[in-house]
Amino acid sequence: MPHFRDDGVVIRTYKLGEADRIVIIYTRGRGKIRAVAKGIRKTKSKFGARLDPASIVHIQCYEGRNLDIVTQVESREIFVDLRSNLDSFGRAAVLLEIVDQVAVESESNPALYKLLTGALAELNRSANPMVVPAFVAKVLALEGVQPYLDACVNCEATENIVALDISAGGVLCQDCRRGEPLSHEARQALLLVFDGQVRAALEMTSEKVVNELEGLSARMIEQHIERRLRTSDVLQQFH
Repeated sequence: MPHFRDDGVVIRTYKLGEADRIVIIYTRGRGKIRAVAKGIRKTKSKFGARLDPASIVHIQCYEGRNLDIVTQVESREIFVDLRSNLDSFGRAAVLLEIVDQVAVESESNPALYKLLTGALAELNRSANPMVVPAFVAKVLALEGVQPYLDACVNCEATENIVALDISAGGVLCQDCRRGEPLSHEARQALLLVFDGQVRAALEMTSEKVVNELEGLSARMIEQHIERRLRTSDVLQQFH
């Protein structure tokens, strides 16, 4: 059987039989893949904990008809600080589920891979809760469905922007308001992200703004994928 090597982020795993696990990995070169890690649940498994979710690994796999087979795993990054912080690890789980939902199997998307690994590294470094809203905004931009924030999508007014209607695709003014309330500060943070100034947005550390954007970002991504995130309850517990 042909084999391949690639770097990837472990998205999730689930049991298969008595000793194996199926591992979902988002790879740099092949996109989302599903592979079997044989014997991983045994005490003397050669894989150990290297295939835990949110780990960055270098893998070798044999290509299978339905599932690939993991033959070698090297750890690239295990994000020790992220794993020791329950809030950060919960937010990392949100990022992983979003990628799991938007990624197309076996379709490479280097920009999404770079976005995911960068977001995990930032959570590990700073534990900044603004990482999730910024990540969601960038994912929506990659998917071509970012909300229009410059003016009211109904009347094109640029003053008194007070709401975001996700289904309408953008912000609304006081006179046209419907949908979700949107503060001036939250709108400015999103504008910074879409303008490529993610670092500046991350430094907007107002707890009120972050809380607003975490809830809003969850609803925006759920609107896009047309299903509720299993991990949305994780964000709710922070507020």
